[in-house]
Order: sequence, then structure tokens, then C-alpha cells
Amino acid sequence: MADNTPRSSDGNSRAKLRPERFSLARAMELLGLIGGDNSDVEDLSDIDDPVGDAEYQPPRQELSSSEEDSSGCEDQIPQPSQLIRGRKRLRDEYEGCRSDRDIARSHNTRRHSWTQQGEADVSDNVAEETTPGPSHQEQSKKGRGRRWKASPLTPNQAQFEHEEETVEDREGWTPLDYIEQYIDKDLMKMIADCSNATSLARSGYPLNTSTDEIYHFFGACILMSCVPYPAIRMYWSKTLRFPAITERFTRDRFFRLRQSLKVLIDDDVPEDLKECDKFWKVRPFLNRILKGCKSQARPECVSIDEQMIPFTGACPYRQYLPMKPNPVGIKNFVCATADGIVLDFEIYQGAPALLEQVEEPGDLGLGGLVIDHLSQTLHPNTKVYCDRFFMSIQGVERMMKKQMYVTGTVMKNRVAAAVQKLPNDKTMKKKGRGTSAQVTTEDGKICVVKWYDDKPVLMMSAVRASEPEDTCQRWDKKLKRYVTISRPSIVREYNSKMGGVDLVDRMMSYYRMSGRTKKWTLRILMHFMDLALANSWLLYCKDLTVHGTSKKDIMQFLEFRMGVAMTFLAQYANDSSDFSAQEDDPDVLVQGKRRPVKAVPHVSFRRKANAHLPEVAKLKNAARCRAKGCSGKTRVQCVTCKVLLCLQADRNCYTAFHT
Repeated sequence: MADNTPRSSDGNSRAKLRPERFSLARAMELLGLIGGDNSDVEDLSDIDDPVGDAEYQPPRQELSSSEEDSSGCEDQIPQPSQLIRGRKRLRDEYEGCRSDRDIARSHNTRRHSWTQQGEADVSDNVAEETTPGPSHQEQSKKGRGRRWKASPLTPNQAQFEHEEETVEDREGWTPLDYIEQYIDKDLMKMIADCSNATSLARSGYPLNTSTDEIYHFFGACILMSCVPYPAIRMYWSKTLRFPAITERFTRDRFFRLRQSLKVLIDDDVPEDLKECDKFWKVRPFLNRILKGCKSQARPECVSIDEQMIPFTGACPYRQYLPMKPNPVGIKNFVCATADGIVLDFEIYQGAPALLEQVEEPGDLGLGGLVIDHLSQTLHPNTKVYCDRFFMSIQGVERMMKKQMYVTGTVMKNRVAAAVQKLPNDKTMKKKGRGTSAQVTTEDGKICVVKWYDDKPVLMMSAVRASEPEDTCQRWDKKLKRYVTISRPSIVREYNSKMGGVDLVDRMMSYYRMSGRTKKWTLRILMHFMDLALANSWLLYCKDLTVHGTSKKDIMQFLEFRMGVAMTFLAQYANDSSDFSAQEDDPDVLVQGKRRPVKAVPHVSFRRKANAHLPEVAKLKNAARCRAKGCSGKTRVQCVTCKVLLCLQADRNCYTAFHT
């Protein structure tokens, strides 16, 4: 029988020692997370809500196609012979129960294989294609059936009831108090426990991390984003050493923590929930951030837009948006105030997940589903602003039934009947910049406005129209100066209320925690840590502005982030050492540590300028001269070099050392 023992190059057998592997239950028992019958330690696997009220609730599992459509489309299923005749006839017969365009694209492979399957598989494949939700072409066809006329808009809107602000409760808050709305000690403890258990179960080596060390890790990551180096390893180099980071952990320890972070135990998540929620590995962390966002006050006007989480590695539902600053990454739909404070968000993982989270989706497209989902926590009579990706007549009418009013740009093929009633582009271009026209529906509840600036802009609203108009400044290339043109009211309101998501995205891009990684889980954790910091700073600025604080007394975003980072590194440490004092005074000794030996400066530095002057050395006992071969006693040292040398008439070692 062949010997499987690994051998070295010289032929001698060499047994490789491997660490003992444990099951996950045994690993948790060894770490003290679970125990026997007499153990009082809490079991993480039985925790219903490990992070406050944010429960792990991914979207519900989809019903099987046979259960979902057995009653709705059973009579409309064609025979296999009918399917072979061509796609055109099949599309005409089942136009009423076609799926959304995004869902239809995901099933193109199955549609091509219908003609090759048996009669028993035909009904299942057709049922999968009958997911509710119309395509953009169907939305435009339904928009053509409405009648439009040139009449004023008559919105039926009640007065918005403002929520009571809690600015007085936040008086005197520190940056740590603001960030603890999103990142608290319970979340850090959960990350430490899950990381320890998973590391011991997978590799056999205990990670031995703690809540304080997790705080140190995130504090170091925030500080690295404020003082960026080309490579992370440079923070531990001799020339660019960063004491606030290197005194907490070594370089290898930092990288091991970075690759071992876990926010849950994988075996605790059921398989059906893993299939429904593609981002289940970071769901507890997202729920905690989302809980902090939902605790903010809801204003009268909000904006909904998409945000990109930059990541080019392998991950579920990676998107490509060529018009974005970061075109490749994970798409995140965000609802924010005009000040940039994020109120709600939803990571995109396909239209079926949104269909499960919206009650009675009906004929809404993807954009309408996003608006319906993100507006569930908003108050009645709220004004929602969004761009052309989300706007449709069906979505506006759906939100009007919920007493919410949508305003935004719209594609002309979605309001084709209204565009026919408006002047064409050539006519408006002849009239000049600032020309506008509007049409409304017969009931006067929805208005479409066309305004010509550099190019025509088409907008739709349920609460704003072209009147009252105002003026704005635009640059004229021919005249080489600014000119004054008229601007409709809907354009003014849209420009002032729509930039909330872009504002928070811009603040996050200034100091993004962008260490190179192939793990999408780490990329999402860092992105939403940046989002929590940006939200905290924007709320901090808003509170101080309400109290009448001058701008020079308000911390900038960089100062705010560094304050949070130093607090994470110092306040939650076992010892209460002050890093700022250590940086200002390099001779401060930490108890229990020896002072490092200082190297003698290079000769080029010793001979430079006239800063190297002698001073009397204050020593209890006279020390010998540091010069080689000299036994004279010294009484002076260099002010800059701190080198003890003798200054005698017969042998001047001090002068020789500096020349």
C-alpha cells in the first residue's frame, strides 16, 4: 500500500502537523458562547433579535410556480404544438400576464427551451413567465389611453403634519453619541462572538478577539481613510509608522481581523432564507444601520435615487451603470431628505424580491415598486421627488391613493399622449430658452410640463405645475455672458429638493474606506460604516445650525471622522491612554513599556544648518562620551541629536561629531 505521508526533497518522510478541527457547536462551546445545562451564557443561535429591534427578516420565499399560478393562468396555458408555431402568437395570447422586463430577461433561457421539453413541463414554464408587473412598453400603452388638455393643475393635497423635532434632546452630543445611533456596543459584541466561533470552527485556530479590538479595527479603518497611504502595509513601515494604529495591533493581526469578520453564524440561517436573500451574510449589520436611519424625523419633502456601492469583484447582483462615477458595483436604492440625511434604503437583488415586499403590486414596474417600498415609513401628504427611472403614470396614481405626491422627470414614451398635445422641440427652440408648456389630465390631478433650456426637459407631477414662474441665470455661449430666463415652479422645486442622495454620496466619496478586497461582505460593511458617519455628521451640522452656532465652530467632516476614529481607538481600550498627548510629546512613557532606543541621525543631517547646539546635560551621574575611543566624561549633549559628548580643550568630540 502506498504511503501517503508527504516527503521532502531528500526523501525523508515529514509529518505535517495540522490543527484539530472542531464542529461549529463544539467551537461555540469552547469559546463559552454556549454551554451545558448549567451554563448561564446566552446562546447566539437562539437569539431572536441580537441587535435591538432589528430582526433578521429577509424577503419571504417565493411560492412555487404551480402553487402561485394554478388558479390564475391555468386555463390560458397552450399546448406544446401551439408553442412551436412561434413566439409572436404566444406573446399576443399572454400579453395580459407578461412579467416585468427585468424578470423576463432572467427567464430567456427557459423560454428558448420550451419547444424541447415534454408536455408535463410546459405548464410550469409558462407559470414562471406570468409574474405580475408590466414592461415599459405596456406602461406607455396604458398612458396613451388618458386624455390630456391644456388646463391648470388642481391638486387635492392636505396640509402636512410636521413631526416634532428632538433637537433639544441632542443638545451637547459628542460625535460618539451621533454615531451610536447606528453602531453600538451590542453590534460590536455580536461581530466579535461570531468571528471567534467561525474562525475556530473553520481553521481550528481561535481568533481570540474582543469587543474592544473590534472597535479598534473599525477606528483604524476610519483613520486610514482620513490619512490615506498607497498601501495598507505602509502604516506599519519604519518611515511612515502611524502610532495610533500600530500601538493597538500588529500588521498581521490587522489583516487577520480583516479577513475573519463575521456578523452572523452561517449555520443559524436556514437554507430557504439563504436562497431568498442574496445578502444574508451581512443582513444583521444592514438591519442595525437601517434601524438608525428609520429613527430620524420624517420631513415633508424627500428624494429617492439610486446609489452605487463600488465593487468589481464577484458578488450577487453586481450592476453596471455607465453614467455613474463608480459604474460597476452593487446598486442601492436610497430615500433621503433634502439635507442629505438617509431615511431608508434597499439593496437591489432583483424585481421578485421587491414584489414580495410590496402589498398588491398590481401593474407597477420596477421604479414604482421601489417608490412604494421606500415610502412605507413616510407620513401622509409627503412630497416625493425622483428621476425618470422611477416615474410612470401608474406609480404616480398609486402613490396618490396613499396620499403621497410624486414629482420628477419622465421619459416621453411613458406619457406619449401628453407629448402629442405639447409643442415639438423645433417650435420651442425657435421661441428661445425659457419657453414652457403644460397639459393635465381630465380630472386635473396629474400635470406634465415641458420646459426648454439647452434642450427640452419633460417633467410630471401631482402637486406642482409651471405656475408661478420665476427667473434663473444661464450662460449664453454666443453672447459670452449670463442671461436671465424664465423657469417653471416644478423645475425650481425639483432642483432644490432632489439633491439629497447625491449630497450624502458626495460626502462619502471624500474619505471612503476603500481598501482593496475581494470579499463583497467586507466592501458592504465599510460602505455602510461610511454612510453612518456621513449621516451622523449631517445631523450634527443640522443641530448646531438650528442652535445658531457659527460655521467656524462646527467641525468639518474630516475632523468629525477623526474624532470618531480616535474615540474608537482610545475610549474603548482597556487602558485610558491619550493618543493626542503621546503624539505631541514623544518622550511620554507608557507604563509597562520600555522607551525605544533612538538611532543616531545620518551624517548629512548632523551637518545641516546650525540647529545642533550644545546644552548642559542634566545627569545625576557623569556619563562617558559616546565618541569612539574617548574616555572623557561629558557634561553636554546636542539639542537636536540628544547625543552625549564631551567638550574639552584637548579633544573636542562634540565638534568632530557634527563636522
